[in-house]
Amino acid sequence: MKKTIRTLLFVVVTTSIFSFYNCEKKSETTETITKKDRPKPKHPWENTSLSLHKRVDTLVASMTLEEKCSQMLDVCPPIERLGIPEYNWWNEALHGVARNGRATVFPQAIAMGATFDEELILRVGNAISSEARAKYNEAIKINNRSRYAGLTFWSPNVNIFRDPRWGRGQETYGEDPYLTSRIGISFVKGLQGDNPDYIKAAACAKHYAVHSGPEELRHEFDAIVNKKDLFETYLPAFKALVQEANVEGVMGAYNRTLGEPCCGSPYLLQDILRNDWGFKGYIVSDCSAISDFHRFHKVTKTPEESAALALHSGTNVNCGNVYRVLKNALNQGLISEELLNKRLKENLLTRFKLGMFDPAGSNPYDDISADVVDSEAHRKIAREAAQKSIVLLKNDNNLLPLKKDTRTVYVVGPNASNEEVLLGNYYGLTSNTQTILDGIVSKVSPGTSINYKSGVLPFRDNVNPIDWSTGEAGKSDVCIAVMGISALLEGEEGEAIASGEKGDRTHIKLPQNQIDYIKKIKSQTDKPLVLVLTGGSPIAIPELHDIVESILFVWYPGEEGGNAVADVLFGDVAPSGKLPITFPKSVEQLPPYHDYNMKGRTYKYMTEEPLYPFGFGLSYTSFKYQDFKVDENYTASVQITNTGKIDSEEVVQLYISSPLAGRKDPIYDLKSFKRVFVKAGETQSVTFKLSKNTFNQFNEKGEEVIRNGTYTVYVGSALPSELSKTLGAPEAINTTVTF
Repeated sequence: MKKTIRTLLFVVVTTSIFSFYNCEKKSETTETITKKDRPKPKHPWENTSLSLHKRVDTLVASMTLEEKCSQMLDVCPPIERLGIPEYNWWNEALHGVARNGRATVFPQAIAMGATFDEELILRVGNAISSEARAKYNEAIKINNRSRYAGLTFWSPNVNIFRDPRWGRGQETYGEDPYLTSRIGISFVKGLQGDNPDYIKAAACAKHYAVHSGPEELRHEFDAIVNKKDLFETYLPAFKALVQEANVEGVMGAYNRTLGEPCCGSPYLLQDILRNDWGFKGYIVSDCSAISDFHRFHKVTKTPEESAALALHSGTNVNCGNVYRVLKNALNQGLISEELLNKRLKENLLTRFKLGMFDPAGSNPYDDISADVVDSEAHRKIAREAAQKSIVLLKNDNNLLPLKKDTRTVYVVGPNASNEEVLLGNYYGLTSNTQTILDGIVSKVSPGTSINYKSGVLPFRDNVNPIDWSTGEAGKSDVCIAVMGISALLEGEEGEAIASGEKGDRTHIKLPQNQIDYIKKIKSQTDKPLVLVLTGGSPIAIPELHDIVESILFVWYPGEEGGNAVADVLFGDVAPSGKLPITFPKSVEQLPPYHDYNMKGRTYKYMTEEPLYPFGFGLSYTSFKYQDFKVDENYTASVQITNTGKIDSEEVVQLYISSPLAGRKDPIYDLKSFKRVFVKAGETQSVTFKLSKNTFNQFNEKGEEVIRNGTYTVYVGSALPSELSKTLGAPEAINTTVTF
């Protein structure tokens, strides 16, 4: 019997091996046949053995004048005789694939800035581009080539958040050019991928340049700036994305800069972008920006003149309709067909890099399937990003973290159960959003008595005067008030439908009805109150800072935002986010909104004491910085010790002050940062690889120079100001470097 079994096993195993071998041989044969018998390209530009430039040249040479003109707008019709399908350039991916159905909704861009985490944002960008490819692959199957279904994403927004009144500041990474550059580089690299032959998705740096409000006047204003501010503040992030991230696209802004409309500025688009920085990608106008030339800026008289100015200056794709008159402009002698060919080739290269003219299966991203869209893995990244973006602004008597088995908890506020505050603007959609109330309820013990009331309307006084909500706060062990604003109140020109300033904020304080409501709660009870604030820009709360025990600023935290907020509230994660923008006490501390000079703006040039400083954010533990030094090779090192009882991440920040700090140069200047994890009681060495160029400053001509004299180098967990220390940040330490 045993012999029979052994014989049977031998036969089965042998047969299996033989079958496996034959299958492998069959696969090899099939693959060989597939490659051998693959039909030859129908058109020469489909021949992948040729260089991209040769393929583009061949395609353009095959087009009629009308066909060439048709491919210069954001909506490109098909050219059936050449086998070219329709393509729509316009797509968005600010914090997830946007405006195109189901996708993971990551925290808003300003929250990404608050993470100070380059590696995390690289993973966010990679997750977004995977979903982008998956959705594109599925869209092509059903012949969906509409707006927001393509692979050219007009993200990120790397404008400097120079003034907290700007409604679109939430789309940026904050007020600092260095932070914006580093986060932007990571986002672009994640979005575009690292394949040597194909771009995973095409990123686009916008809005170039000097564009940061006011929204109401964006189609007509002239941003007058000096060369120092231009090259020190407004251009560094764009330069970094071009030279370090090889960003594929750049979008011109609506406004004029130094007298020239940005989408028709030879100085910005040719002298700086292409000639000085070596940009090789495509340039797209903001939508309808070219029509602004003759309608509002009055630098041209006709659509033909506007089209010619934009084309000569370097704009390859017109989001809008003005390029429909390109043939007329040619007939009028305003442009040449040679120039048209050049600009068309520059934009077609992007579509070739995306693999749009290659046989199906040639592109390594063609096989990304739909199951990655809003997948569990991507939701996990979204939750991590939200956790790391949350900023703890105050925590008297270590009220936070709360205990999960707290006997009674009362949640109040218009934003607790509001999905709108998770989204920000330029968002995707998902059926799995977790509101802040959802997160809190799921975190506490089943034995905890927890109740909720909205209590107050978001932006105005209650219509019904009866108050059944404030008194309940005094009956609970702790009250969590979820207040703040949403993208209904701040955002783009036509999006923020609750804004009386077309998206901007004339005042930056919390809505007065919310302030009054919090004061009323505190007047009726001495029970502790945790204030959770949502928003995409600084919210001035000097009236509330002193009367509440703890304050968390959570931004617009994305689909997993509620879970992330609860993770921090109840101590599963220690808060580690840092403010990427200064929080003033009021607009009275700000220069005029329409003034684009940097004097008095941001942490670099602000001389008045703000409410909360740039880079600030508390932890549930404490840190101490020691032994800071900079060696002769400009390598900086510091010892950081977690002197508390909770393991935590910390953002170590390095600033310099030049010999002319506060006079010709910034008071402080962020030059590097690192996010590190330090266990309770342990010490870590943190090293920064600086260089002599790290100490460069900008003169009045916009040139980088090294000042003669002594530079002070600071390291700590926030801006090295006295206010940071007063608010509870560890004391920064410093050393000097002399040139």
